[in-house]
Amino acid sequence: MILDNVRIYQPYQTYESNRTYAIKVEGEKIEAIYDSPYNGEEAVVDGRGRVLSPSFSDSHMHLLRYGLLKKELDLTQVTSWEEMKAVVENHYDELQQYDWIFGKGFNDGNFDDIDHLLTAKDLNEIQVNAYMYFMHQDGHECVISEQAMELLKKEEDFKKEPDEFKEKDEHGHWNGRFKDTAVHYIKHHFWGRSAEDAKEALKKALPHLSEHGITSVHTDDINFIGSYERLWQAYTELEQEEALPIDAQLHHYVFNIHDMKTYCAENDLRTGHGTPQVTVGSFKIFLDGTQRLYTAAMRNPYPVEPSADGRLIYTQEQLDEMVKYASDNNMQVAMHAIGDRAVEQAITALEKSKEATKRLRHRIIHAQTLAPDLIARLRELKPYIETQPSFLLDEWSEKGKWTPESLQPYCDAYQSLLKEHIPLTLSSDLPIGALNPFTTIFTAVNRTDLNGNPEGGWMPQERLSLKDSFLGFTQTPAELEYKEEEKGKIEPGYQADFLILDKHPEEIEPEKLKDIKVLETWHRGKCVYRK
Repeated sequence: MILDNVRIYQPYQTYESNRTYAIKVEGEKIEAIYDSPYNGEEAVVDGRGRVLSPSFSDSHMHLLRYGLLKKELDLTQVTSWEEMKAVVENHYDELQQYDWIFGKGFNDGNFDDIDHLLTAKDLNEIQVNAYMYFMHQDGHECVISEQAMELLKKEEDFKKEPDEFKEKDEHGHWNGRFKDTAVHYIKHHFWGRSAEDAKEALKKALPHLSEHGITSVHTDDINFIGSYERLWQAYTELEQEEALPIDAQLHHYVFNIHDMKTYCAENDLRTGHGTPQVTVGSFKIFLDGTQRLYTAAMRNPYPVEPSADGRLIYTQEQLDEMVKYASDNNMQVAMHAIGDRAVEQAITALEKSKEATKRLRHRIIHAQTLAPDLIARLRELKPYIETQPSFLLDEWSEKGKWTPESLQPYCDAYQSLLKEHIPLTLSSDLPIGALNPFTTIFTAVNRTDLNGNPEGGWMPQERLSLKDSFLGFTQTPAELEYKEEEKGKIEPGYQADFLILDKHPEEIEPEKLKDIKVLETWHRGKCVYRK
């Protein structure tokens, strides 16, 4: 097939924006690029002068969780406790004793009909004798029922989770509210969905990816199914059924080095190995929590909560051992580190496995709070940093609560990292951040919310260029898959993953980047979405 009469947008390439080209697609690859009009004998599709660009690769998301929101009980829109109870009761026609009741995406901080955050006692208003689990909108907090807490008390390994992540009442007893890795433990150990359940949830999610031009994802899903084997089965069966319009790299979230050793003993596949569309990702390691809950590990106390500076999940020795074990077994690591103390811990561990960090392209996720000394060490080490610019839409006005004024210039320091040639990806953290890559690109370029606040951008010296933002969604994520010679570019020999856009990104005002629409999405030479 020849797609003729298209303009090509690809950052830092020689394609001229005022010229049109013809793209020859053969099977799953781009075979050739010609000047337009095409004069050969192949069948031609007229691109009508529209803009063609590489498709997007989202390097950090939770795709199964997003699909479950679409398939199961979605609480993201409820605005009160009374509404939440009604939605739960309507969703579950018969609340039988000891049934599990799940809900995701609530935000009780915005409820105006109760003067406290939900606890297990409140859930008794729904059903006393039921196992209930409700996840907060940001994924770092949950509330469970008293009946579910009885199960949790029998879990010996749960005692190893930090006490700071287990809320207590005035009598020192659990109140049913849990944070960070305690949340992950509950998700991972209390239930496991089948591969068929996962497939149905993914089918609900995948059209939304195609609509927004995403053809590759790196996703952390294991806690929502309970088994890496079942997770692998779900994705690869969709691939075999030709129902997977993306490439997927599947991370393996681990709690400790034992989890790593178990995986490596039971599986021969390592990072980058797998099928044509489904590959093994990283060992995912959580180093700290989140700033909203004051659990992200900071080197300074929180300005609005001087008694808190967060919590590191592991000692330095434990993390060093985990990173070394992963490196010795050819597994990439991706470390969640939001606070500067957690970033410092990640850097220290990576420095001790410096050659493996370069070879395996280890990652630090978020790195939202930095400082000059940390940037200097990152410059020498050059791990990949996975950023989520769309978080700034809601968080720019909150930064003063979490970070001393002197360090705010080093928050979400995208430009400072790129100046030091530290590789950077852009991502969504779906379903927490914005799914639409153009919303993320808009935020990276402008550093404002969607209404243009604050005027001139928050910490505008850290704005990314449009070109660098696109690279963070195309070529750089391909490097994390070890596929930079195969994906992320409009070039002969590369995978035919591309978009047709309604506007040329360089021909509109920066504040209008969020309005660009995907007209067509092509994955491996097939059109998987057309507006």
